[in-house]
Amino acid sequence: MAMGVRAGGGRAVLRRVLASIAPALLAFAAGCSNNPLPEDVAGSNTLVSAFTERSPRHLDPTASYWNNETPYTYQIYEPPYGYHYLKRPYTLVPKTAVEIALPRYLDKDGRELPADAPGEQIAESVYDIRIRPGILYQPHPAFATDEQGRHRYHAMQPGELGDRRSPWDFEHQGTRELVAEDFVYALKRHATTRITTPVYGIFAEHVIGLREYGERVKAEDAKLREGLDPASLDRPFLDFRRWPLAGASAPEPHLLRIRLNGKYPQWKYWMSMTFMAPVPWEADAFYAQPGMAGNGLSLDRWPVGTGPYMMQEYVQDRRHVLVRNPNYRGEPYPCEGMPEDAAAGLLADCGKPTPFIDRMVFTIEKEGVPLKAKFRQGYYDVPEIERTDHGVEFLIDMDDSPAVRAEYEAKGFKLPRTVDISSWYVGFNMLDPVLGWGDTPEQRERNRKLRQALSIAIDWEEFVRIFPKKGGEVAMGVLPAGLFGSRHGTAEGVNPVTHRWVDGRAVRRPLDEARALLAEAGYPGGRDAKTGQPLVLNYDFYGQPSPERKAEFDWMIRQFAKLGVQLEIRATDNNQFQDKVRKGRHQIYWSGWLADYPDAENFLFLLYGPNGKSASDGENTSNYANPEFDRLFQQLRLLDDGPEKQRVIDEMTRIVQQDAPWTFGYFPFASGAFQPWVHNGKPAIMIRDMGRYYRLDVAERLRLQSEWNRPVWWPLFALAAAALVLLAVGWRAWARRERTNARGEVLAGR
Repeated sequence: MAMGVRAGGGRAVLRRVLASIAPALLAFAAGCSNNPLPEDVAGSNTLVSAFTERSPRHLDPTASYWNNETPYTYQIYEPPYGYHYLKRPYTLVPKTAVEIALPRYLDKDGRELPADAPGEQIAESVYDIRIRPGILYQPHPAFATDEQGRHRYHAMQPGELGDRRSPWDFEHQGTRELVAEDFVYALKRHATTRITTPVYGIFAEHVIGLREYGERVKAEDAKLREGLDPASLDRPFLDFRRWPLAGASAPEPHLLRIRLNGKYPQWKYWMSMTFMAPVPWEADAFYAQPGMAGNGLSLDRWPVGTGPYMMQEYVQDRRHVLVRNPNYRGEPYPCEGMPEDAAAGLLADCGKPTPFIDRMVFTIEKEGVPLKAKFRQGYYDVPEIERTDHGVEFLIDMDDSPAVRAEYEAKGFKLPRTVDISSWYVGFNMLDPVLGWGDTPEQRERNRKLRQALSIAIDWEEFVRIFPKKGGEVAMGVLPAGLFGSRHGTAEGVNPVTHRWVDGRAVRRPLDEARALLAEAGYPGGRDAKTGQPLVLNYDFYGQPSPERKAEFDWMIRQFAKLGVQLEIRATDNNQFQDKVRKGRHQIYWSGWLADYPDAENFLFLLYGPNGKSASDGENTSNYANPEFDRLFQQLRLLDDGPEKQRVIDEMTRIVQQDAPWTFGYFPFASGAFQPWVHNGKPAIMIRDMGRYYRLDVAERLRLQSEWNRPVWWPLFALAAAALVLLAVGWRAWARRERTNARGEVLAGR
């Protein structure tokens, strides 16, 4: 009996074990998902994308100029102009302005000149831009007022801020109408000494009185901060309304007047950039209060704009969320485009109010492999908004593998490809004693030959071949195709320093020529002729050495090694890189340029002397300063497209080809990557406010995500079966042992 009781108890134990395992397995199966996103995202009108570098450093429109910042700034801010989303070549359209304003030209005596007057006769250009009435800013505590109309949060005392770290932590929000004075205030802010102002140098050359205004602001700021701790993050409000600027005014509430020195045809393009976005004085005053900077409250993190979206969440280096601006007026989707746009479905939303998407979520992806995998699984709608290189990588995958092609085509990925205006290059810091100008004419010539030798050795044809996702056309100069003045792809455009034109194509010069130039520079075989020491150069890169980048670094090291030159990699994050180049502590660097506007001046200004990075915080990262090039650049800015402008561009191109401040790199292909449920995707370098045009089919996303990520159950069933077998074996062993013990006890009792 005792044995029977124990055996029955064993079966009961087994039943209890099975009864407890079964629900657990079912619950596990029901909750099994590889979805990396919160459960409520897929079913909501939310676009999900990624960012692969650190969080943007500047979202203040006066300071922001890097490509990792524009996915946010152009959704939030609205300059006077923008670009038509669909038309090519790029066409300016009014945004906050009523229309595209034509300038009035005046001579030195203030008399009006005809529109076709020669540039040399024009002393002043006057732009009268009418601003659309009724445009409202996003909700923000900077605008909140009490019953008496006083700003609720403009006189906060030290400690009153508490632990608030977001504008949404304040109880009250407010808004007001956009007026012309907000654009005046924004233009004045470029003269500030408080923040980075990358285009102050070039703006100061054109806007009447801006350079003098900068000197006054510098003096006034010094007065405000006299006696204060220079290391303090809290700084008194620098109120630009106090000091008028001759070149910017608001004669009427909705009339912006800008006065420029001489003629500058490219100014209309600057008015499409966030540098000219309105900044309300209330935001500046709000963020200047005690404790704000210490709590991360500033325009650099929490912009204030009139655009379709506003920043809702900012988690440093992890996550950023934009949400629909409830005060946005709903600009209509365009009804015109290119001939192929209708067939691509890009005109289906003609006339409908934008934006279509309620929320955009950006999450950090430090590696390319998981980013790509999540897109293939359907968890990213667009890999990275605004980037035009991901589609190229997917197209390469399709060419390399029939299986991958079948998968991508079955899933319906949209991978439109185009040719656009951008470039990648390796530059030399002209302030560096080894690679730069040099202190004497002899040293200058030797350094130039060193740069020329390295330019020949870096085989960009090989680079675009072995790194196909960096695909593009090898550059011979600064200007890509698609811009007036570019000679790209022709015999006239060949860089005579690095290439020869042979049988209708450019052929890179042999390494022997590079070695000869290196010896003439004083480094035969890659060693200093005087000391015998090896030539060691430093390569600065604005990204961490991830596995994807390591192959490119190794390739670059090999290019220099062909001449016996040693290359040291100094890879940092983007913020550290920017600090380094501002201080002129770089030597050789990798950089790229996405056109701000479709004009040759926007590329050639990257080598304009007064725009030097280390001297004026401009975008001339090479700190190149050739007087003849600068003189021609001044001419270029007065010229409309035509033969004279072509002649000037040709001369400037020959100068930089000989001086070699860059190895010109390549002009990349552009291709977007969109899920089949993302509509209205059209990759373009110049279009940066694309978020308001995208539309999601949420039901289709849910269906396809489920279809593409069906759980594979057989491993779970196999695991359960194995567990049952182990339980059965264990139970049998336990029962046998119990029976043996029972017999032993009975015999002992007798």
